[in-house]
Amino acid sequence: MTRTPIEEEVLASIKPLRAEHNHVWEVAEKLLFDIDASGIATGMVVGSVARDTWVRGDRDLDIFMLFPPSLPREELESKGLALARAIGRKYHASMREKYAEHPYINLSINGLDIDLVPCYAVETASGIQSAVDRTPFHTRYIRERIRQLSDDVLLLKQFAKTGGVYGSDQMTEGFAGYLCELLILHYHGFSGVLRAAAEWRPHTLIDIEGHAAKHFDEPLVVIDPVDPARNVAASLSLSRMFEFVELCRGYLDAPSPAFFRPGPPESLGREEFAGLLTGRRTAVYAITFATPHTIPDIVVPQLRKSLDAIEGMLLRYGFVVNRTDCAMEERHCMLLFEMLVDVLPPLKRHMGPPLWNRANAEKFFLAYPEGTYSGPYIEDGRYWVEIPRKHTRVDELLASESPLKIALGRHVKMAMQEGWTLHSGTDCWSEEFAPFLAAFLARESPLRRILRRTEGS
Repeated sequence: MTRTPIEEEVLASIKPLRAEHNHVWEVAEKLLFDIDASGIATGMVVGSVARDTWVRGDRDLDIFMLFPPSLPREELESKGLALARAIGRKYHASMREKYAEHPYINLSINGLDIDLVPCYAVETASGIQSAVDRTPFHTRYIRERIRQLSDDVLLLKQFAKTGGVYGSDQMTEGFAGYLCELLILHYHGFSGVLRAAAEWRPHTLIDIEGHAAKHFDEPLVVIDPVDPARNVAASLSLSRMFEFVELCRGYLDAPSPAFFRPGPPESLGREEFAGLLTGRRTAVYAITFATPHTIPDIVVPQLRKSLDAIEGMLLRYGFVVNRTDCAMEERHCMLLFEMLVDVLPPLKRHMGPPLWNRANAEKFFLAYPEGTYSGPYIEDGRYWVEIPRKHTRVDELLASESPLKIALGRHVKMAMQEGWTLHSGTDCWSEEFAPFLAAFLARESPLRRILRRTEGS
C-alpha cells in the first residue's frame, strides 16, 4: 500500500505503542476470564481494539457478555448487570450504569474506560433480539478482512477526527468507526476513500456484499454486510457528509500534516464573546434548563425538535431569525437564537379572506369592529386589518408561557416545566457553554478551519 511521507509520519504518531497495546489486552484478558468463569456468559472483545483499528491514546475497551438466546430479556438485563457489577467490585473499579437499547455497566480500571455490555449469543445476524447483538458479527466481519488495511483505517479515523466529522452520536451526526472500516474495505485504502469521496453526491450507495434488502433515503447509504436491511451511515447528516467531501478535496489538492493534527478546543471568554456580539450587531438569546435524565440519543433529537419549534414560533410572530443551534452538557442544555430583528413596532398587518368568499369575508368584517389601527380595508380584493401585536420583543415572547404551548420534545418540555432561564446578549455566556458559543459565532467549514490554523502557525 503506497503512502505519502506525510501519511507515514502520521501513522508513526498515531499507532498504539507496544506497551499500550499490551496493557489494553492484559486488562481485556482478565475480564474475559472472569466472564467465562461465571458459567453464565462468555466474553468477547469487540470494537476497534478487537479489530486492531484503534488510535494511540484511545482508552476505550468494549467487552460483550454473550448470554444464551433463550434467556428472557429481563433476565439478560438483571444477570448482565449483576455480573458486570461483581467484576467491577473485584477490581475496585468506579462504576456507573449507562443505557443503550438496554442498560450496561461502565467501569474505570487501570486508566481504561471499559463498557461491559450484555447481549445474546445469536447464531446469525438475522436472529438478533436487540441492536447490540449485531456488534459481534461486525467484529468478526471486519477482523477477517481488515488486517492488510488496518493502518489505513487509523489514517481515516484521525483525518475524520481532525476535521470534526468523526462520531455517530446524535450531536455529531458523523462517521462511526465501523463506517470508516467499511469505507476502507470498499475503496481499498485511505487514498481510495479520499479520491472517491471527493466526487460523492447525495444518496451515494455502497453495498459491499451486494445484498441490499430495502431502499434508503439517507445522504450516504452503506449497506451493512451482516444485515442487508440496515444502513450503517444512517446517522450521518448531509452537512457532515459534505464537510468530509470538502476535507478530502482540500487534502488531495494540497496534502498537509495539518489535516491529521487536531487543534486545541476553541473557546471564548466573556469579554471576547461580548466583542464578537458588538461586531455582529445582532441580538442573541439563550434558553437554558437542566439536562433531562435520559440517554443523549433521546435528548439530542428532542433538543433539535424544540429548537425548530421555537424558531417557528418566533417567525410566526414576525421576528427575523439568522441562525439557531443547541447544545447538551452534563448539567444543562442550551437553545440558542441569533436574531436579525428582535424588536417590532406594535402594529401588525393581518390578512383576511377575499371578498368573493362572502361568508368568511363577512365573518372577518364583523370580527374587527374596533380596536384596530386601520381597517378592515380592501386591498387586491381581500380584507386586511392592522392590529396591535401581542409581543413586540423577543425577550417578552421567550419569557412567556408560549414556548411551553408548542410542539417541544417530550423530555425537553418536562425539563422546561421544572424551570428555565432566559439569557440575552453577553449574559448568554457561561463557562459551561463557552466552546459551543465559540463554534457558533465563529462558524466555518472544516477546511477553512484547518487552513486558518496553518496560515497562523
